[in-house]
Formats: sequence, structure tokens, C-alpha cells
Amino acid sequence: MNDRVRHVEKITLKHGAGGRAMRTLIEEIFLNGVPTDDHDCIGLQAMDDGAAIRVGDRWLVLTTDSHVVQPPFFPGGDIGRLAVAGTVNDLAMMGATEVLALACGVILEEGFNRDDLVRVQKSMAETSREAGARIVTGDTKVMGRGELDGIVINTTGVAFTDSVVRDCSLRPGDVIVITGTIGDHGLAVMAERHGLQLAGELCSDVAPINALVRAALVAGAGGVVAMKDPTRGGLASALHEMAAKSGVGVVLEELKVPLTAAVRAAAELLGIDPLQVANEGKAVLGVRAEAVEAVLAALRSHPLGRAAAAVGVAVDERPGSVILDTGFGKRLLSEVEGEPLPRIC
Repeated sequence: MNDRVRHVEKITLKHGAGGRAMRTLIEEIFLNGVPTDDHDCIGLQAMDDGAAIRVGDRWLVLTTDSHVVQPPFFPGGDIGRLAVAGTVNDLAMMGATEVLALACGVILEEGFNRDDLVRVQKSMAETSREAGARIVTGDTKVMGRGELDGIVINTTGVAFTDSVVRDCSLRPGDVIVITGTIGDHGLAVMAERHGLQLAGELCSDVAPINALVRAALVAGAGGVVAMKDPTRGGLASALHEMAAKSGVGVVLEELKVPLTAAVRAAAELLGIDPLQVANEGKAVLGVRAEAVEAVLAALRSHPLGRAAAAVGVAVDERPGSVILDTGFGKRLLSEVEGEPLPRIC
């Protein structure tokens, strides 16, 4: 009889939170046996915001996401708006800003309030109109009381694009642009969940940003070379992924990162780094230096991009690392194992 105790790792919340733990889980389990990508398919191996399949001289972009936010209603939005915006934005991060169609699956817990479900559906419809996207098919399931936490929504989106934008195409000298303030969504959901009475108005930034991204792509005229949405794991995780995949380092200038006064105050009070907090209406862009001014002008002319800023640069040094320039010195910016605020998207 073998007396050795075999350790079996259990799945925890950190494995779905967007940091190193989740990427490791995907790499060790979900990528096992998955075919390698080729010139006609950018698939799961790329671990990008979606997949892209060549169809003739265009690319069909496909993405899917499941949403488990708690509570389902929060300042600035709800799980319905989040479900539509999150999928639309993932398509946009691949350069596909004109959505062909969305599919939606809803899983409900027995006893879920019907009026709340109507409210979620109206929010999804309104957000779809805002994004110029149609929900064309779906599925509904109900599970027993206690088998689910209220409601889970999965959305899948498809769109065409002439040119795919990857998150792995940074090169030294490229400028890092963020389309607006960070940390709004995660801190707003956390405050609502725990009933925190914090000074200032915390409000989620959840919104479909496909039109905003389209404006940046047009203005950049090929100069926007990498994109990622800083959702789970926040700006820090997005930059670590982009740097590692591109084989560059990133210097992030902390004083240039836009924050609302409410987020800054809440983060300081709670001891949470806003760079590691999820966002749901922002994008991180890698832009060739010669296109930065045009891209920033296009972003700032859009209501969702008025606080857009150039916040860093890709460098040769320390490939895969993010170096935080605090204004007083430089240090490595760590990437957390998982989102410090679980169940926020």
C-alpha cells in the first residue's frame, strides 16, 4: 500500500480571476490537446480576447464570456449591461468593431425575482442598441434553489474585420494608451456588495466601447498595433500579458494613469491597488509613436474617451515585465495571482 499522500489541487476563486493562476489553469488543462494555431486561424492557443478564422479575404472573429457578478445590480450598471458590453468589447479588442450578432444563455436559480429578470432583459436590449449589436438566439435554464447564486449569463459574439489586432504585437518604442480612468468598475461593485459608505461617487464604467475603438483604429491608420481590455486583474494584468506575449518590457508612468477622485480615495482607504482592479469600459492600446497624437485626439473627442492618456512605453529591457515609474523611482509592478475583488464580472 502506498502511504504517500497525493495532493490534489482544488479550484478556488483565484482560478477565475484573470491573474497568473487563471492563465496557468488554462495552459495546464484547457490547452491540452488543442490544435496549434495556423495562418488561417487564431485560436485558443493565442489566449487573446477572442478567436479569428479567415473567411475569404476577411476574418470572422468569435468570442464568448460568462458573467457571474455579485450583486447583479450596481451603480452604473447591472449583469445584463455587463454581459453585452463585455462581449462587444472583446470583439473590439481583436479589431472587430461592427458586431454581426450576439447569442445569449441565461441560467437562473429557482426563486429569482421575475421583476429583476425583466430589468436585466431591458438593460441587455438597451446596451445592444447602444453597441449596434443584435441578440439573435439564446437559451434559458433554471436550477434548483441553492444550486446557483441567482443568475449567470453567457454571451457569445461574432463579427467580421479586414485586419485582426493582436495583443502580442508590441515592439520597443510603442506607446501605451489607456482610453480612460481605471478601477471604477471593480471598486463600485465591491462597495455595493459590502454596503460600504465611501466618500465620493463610485460608479462602474461598464459600457460597449466598439465605436470608441473604431475611432482610434481609423485615426491611427494602422498605428494601433495591440489591444486588450483591462478587465479581471486590471491594467497590471493586461500589461503583463501584452509584454510577455510581445517579448518586450513595459514602463508604466504611475502619475499619468487617470483615476477619479472617488477611486483614488477608496483605493487608499481600503489598501487596494487600482492598477489591479477590473474595468469594463476601457481599453489598453499599443500605438506606434507616430500615430499617438492622432489616436489620442480621436479618443478624447468621444464621450467615453475624454480622459484618454498615454501612460507608458514598450522597451527592450526586462521582457515580460512591467516597470512602474512612480515619479520618485522605479520598481517592478507585480501581477496578482487573482483579482483581489472576485465575482465582479
